[in-house]
Amino acid sequence: MPDIVSRPVSRRSALRLLGGSIAVVAAATTGLPAAHATTAPAGSGARTRRVESLLARLTLDEKLTFLSGTTDPRNLGQAGYIPGIPRLAIPPLRLTDGPAGVRVTAHATALPAPVLLASAFDPELARRYGKVIGHEGRALEQDVLLSPMVNLIRTPYAGRNFETFSEDPLLASDLVAAEITGIQGEGLIATVKHFALNNQEKDRDSVDVRADEQTMHELELRGFESAVAAGAGAVMGSYNRVNGTFACENKDLLTGILRDQWGFDGWVMTDWFAAHSTVASIAAGLDMEMPGGIYFGAALKKAVQDRTVPEAWIDRSVRRILGVMDRFDLLGGTVPTRPARDAEAGAAVAREVAEAGATLLRNRDRALPLTGSAARDIAVVGPTATVPFVSGGGSSHVTPDHADSPLDAITSRAGHRAQVSYALGEDIFGKPLPPAQLTPAADLDARKVAAGETWSYDGTLTVDAADEWTFAIHYSGARPTVLLDGKELFPLLPGYGEYFAGGLTGVAPDGLMLRRTPVALTQGQHRLQITAKGGDAGQTFRLRRFNSATRAADVAAAVRTARGARSVVLFAYEDATEGLDRTTLALPGQQNELIAAVAAANPRTTVVLNTSSATTMPWLDDVAAVLQMYYPGQEGAAATAAVLFGDCDPGGRLTQSFPVSDTRHPMAGDPLRYPGVNGREEYSEGIHLGYRWYDAQGIDPLFPFGHGLSYTSFAYGDLTLRPSGGGFEARFTVRNTGRRAGVEVAQIYVGRSPDLKLDQAVRTLAGYRRIHLAPGEHRHVTVRVAARTLSSWDAKRHRWVLGSGRRTVQVGSSSRDPRLTRTVVIGRGRDN
Repeated sequence: MPDIVSRPVSRRSALRLLGGSIAVVAAATTGLPAAHATTAPAGSGARTRRVESLLARLTLDEKLTFLSGTTDPRNLGQAGYIPGIPRLAIPPLRLTDGPAGVRVTAHATALPAPVLLASAFDPELARRYGKVIGHEGRALEQDVLLSPMVNLIRTPYAGRNFETFSEDPLLASDLVAAEITGIQGEGLIATVKHFALNNQEKDRDSVDVRADEQTMHELELRGFESAVAAGAGAVMGSYNRVNGTFACENKDLLTGILRDQWGFDGWVMTDWFAAHSTVASIAAGLDMEMPGGIYFGAALKKAVQDRTVPEAWIDRSVRRILGVMDRFDLLGGTVPTRPARDAEAGAAVAREVAEAGATLLRNRDRALPLTGSAARDIAVVGPTATVPFVSGGGSSHVTPDHADSPLDAITSRAGHRAQVSYALGEDIFGKPLPPAQLTPAADLDARKVAAGETWSYDGTLTVDAADEWTFAIHYSGARPTVLLDGKELFPLLPGYGEYFAGGLTGVAPDGLMLRRTPVALTQGQHRLQITAKGGDAGQTFRLRRFNSATRAADVAAAVRTARGARSVVLFAYEDATEGLDRTTLALPGQQNELIAAVAAANPRTTVVLNTSSATTMPWLDDVAAVLQMYYPGQEGAAATAAVLFGDCDPGGRLTQSFPVSDTRHPMAGDPLRYPGVNGREEYSEGIHLGYRWYDAQGIDPLFPFGHGLSYTSFAYGDLTLRPSGGGFEARFTVRNTGRRAGVEVAQIYVGRSPDLKLDQAVRTLAGYRRIHLAPGEHRHVTVRVAARTLSSWDAKRHRWVLGSGRRTVQVGSSSRDPRLTRTVVIGRGRDN
């Protein structure tokens, strides 16, 4: 079993060089341009002298201002702020959220969710996605982007799956490097997050994640290593513990792996409020506490003064921060001119990404694209057809310039001669409480409270029959207090819970804030008490509800509308947010019942899914088509219409496996794997994540990794394999055998090495290529598979070892759809 042989140059030096050259390497295989000058080595002579000169002139108090956040005197709505040192012409740093666009008070381009971007399998598109964010971040007076996120999709329940890329480490690594190149090429510092093993929101502040060395290096850490090689300026530590120690004070992670193994020379910051110590954190390699200085403010100064912490450690952290700032030309007395925002260019990329990532999961009898009578008589169903579903909740929320509704986009695209009808189907905002059910009678649907005043109600709600009611409060100011039988219906959520309360369904169509709560009500009378305060500006609120009767009426209306149309487009949703994991893979509310009822009335039903991640589909055999659009950004409505009507080919492929049910996926039935037991979670699946687990267990997913349909068909042929540089080169032909132009994503999977005595997956993604082909056109494709991709991590030797010997290579359209198969012999002792 051969070790991967190192070159004479040290790993640290090599990776520093890679920071400036990775984009050039990528250009040879994916067409990525050379990196921006900001990825030049940070240790160049002039820059080093400038940083050391500034460091020598800083007082201890001034140094400490770099190591923790504070309040911005000119807040722009960003997440964090580091003050500058005016006397030394060191500017402040503004840090903004931005997985899918710049999250500040001002308008910005709301790009599709990163998982939709990833579905295109296109690093060049990821670079341009990053370029939009980088340009707008600089234009909106930001300096540091708290993105991209590269944690793998490990559990389908994770609340932030939409903010990241994939369950596959190769795809995630390629995309994060390309996006960082785009972001930093515009002069915005990128922060890769969350380092590491932050693969869920449940108990994220405290859970102790246990993973072995091979699992960590082959899966979760690969994306971070790729980000470092791409020149990322900063790394964000995660909330959770890793193998017993909080990530933000984990020396093995922050120093042993990040700096010693990978050569990272930027700075490490905490996630917000993720610090837990002073001495242990800075000793481990943490440089910056955000958003304030609980541990790295006065406590750190005291630790220096009493010599618990050497001032040299402070200098080390400040040097890292100043070094990155200098790399981005933020030192030296002048700051690069900020560009004007280009909203039109941002919108064009948002539209392109949404179309490229649109993933057609099912298309029975060529139900799509809509043509002929199916395109002229359409019933549109679902609440998210009339309300643009731009993004998920939490850090990824962006205020867009505009966002059209899918109903408007479909109506416009169908044309004035078409008949487009609409039915709600599933209520998410509630219906007015009938005044007759209230004693004394009251109108609670448009209640206004003047500034400085308080309005109250104390009465009785009469319920005709036992039922589950969902109450919804809409409000513009301080949330009214609503007591039902003495119990608060809408208590304030602890911590950041209010901040992470949802994307689409946290705001009513007219902009009022929105909260819901289900309550099991018995027949009879219930005491209802409401207190609403006008505050300084006054407020408007309304209390609404939905129950079995209102839901049944909505479904019945949708069935009538569907039955009267030639075709149906039904929009289904799931509203994920940071801070919360899902509790089921089923669509929320009564949407499964709605889809089943509509499909029974009209089998020519297409379901469009605006969901964060995998979803179960008990109605799959009853519908004609399923189009996965995730959270498609501000141009999502137009992109969805374009795909539905065949103006473009659905170009996306799944970057995660979709399970059949809640009981048949890698985390099912093992609470120690997820969500953890007594604060401890074990990655006992090892390297068998996602599609690798399905292969190892011999279980069929609902839809496999890499799956996605086109409106045309493709044939593969002429596969040849040639060993090259410790890896190999695959050459094959793809032909469009249909009558429409289309997009294929050719995928290469490699089987196990017979020479390695380590755990290996049945097959792993080794390469891919996105191809656009006209009808009848064929393309000769060459994909280079690197030695690293063919290697495994040997925990005993603490290094990568090449998987030599005869290995099976499959080329096809998904992990479960091989079209060509051959073997290649990988030699021994080749350099990684």
